[in-house]
Amino acid sequence: MGRERHVDLLMKKLLQAIEASLAATEAARDAVQEILKRGADTGIFFAGKGKAGAVSADLTAQDKEFLRAVSIKPDR
Repeated sequence: MGRERHVDLLMKKLLQAIEASLAATEAARDAVQEILKRGADTGIFFAGKGKAGAVSADLTAQDKEFLRAVSIKPDR
């Protein structure tokens, strides 16, 4: 397989991943909006491993970006 062909395949794979991510974000946003419209509230808890493997509930920039994408304002 030529180098250009290989790069083209990788670019196609990247584009598919981006499209899937955008579609999933949109679906999550729609679900949250429907929940709110029906009078319920939503909450998402993020937990991950911080430094030295300790469990942390601190939101990363990526966590906050995701929450904004689904129309949730991060508390922090």
